[in-house]
Amino acid sequence: MNDFWRRSGKRIFDVSIALILVVMLWPLLLIVTILVRINLGSPILFTQLRLGKDENEFRLYKFRSMLDLYDANGHFQPDEQRLNPFGKFLRSTSIDELPQILNILRGEMSFIGPRATLPAYKDLLLARYPKRFSVLPGITSLPGIRGRNTLSWDEKFTMDVEYVEKFGFRMDLYIFLRTIPVVLGREGISMPGVETTTRYDDERNKTD
Repeated sequence: MNDFWRRSGKRIFDVSIALILVVMLWPLLLIVTILVRINLGSPILFTQLRLGKDENEFRLYKFRSMLDLYDANGHFQPDEQRLNPFGKFLRSTSIDELPQILNILRGEMSFIGPRATLPAYKDLLLARYPKRFSVLPGITSLPGIRGRNTLSWDEKFTMDVEYVEKFGFRMDLYIFLRTIPVVLGREGISMPGVETTTRYDDERNKTD
């Protein structure tokens, strides 16, 4: 089963579920698009370069969840000031993640796998956790069901390596089923003490 899952089963599952979700959720996607435009402005989608399988860069898509608010020097204000109640709702319900279905259909992501990271972390991750780049990144992950953003970066990356080493149908099924109560319970949305997350390179600089 695992051999088939590795070769083609997982990709068949990803594409099938992604197409089903597009058909089922298009009214929700349309409504969220309109509400994002009204409450947060444009662009509707937040896009950012991320690292994928084999360290390849791709452009990740999410619904926008923050306002464009700048300080006197033209820099973005802190996340807690840019997140209004609607943006917090999108993040807490994980609705902001839905546009990543497009990344899945394009073959850049899977539903399950290590979370896609910023290119700025590439050298650090290759030195410490190179195995995590041997599979496609995912919308949900092993650390995603074990604490999400309440975990430290290194705890999450260690779990990503564990996922790769135990990769297979049973592991993906386990994560898929456990993700449902985690998302419904809105667990672990933010890192302790911050509204969203810290940067991994900043965290490493403080400890190295």
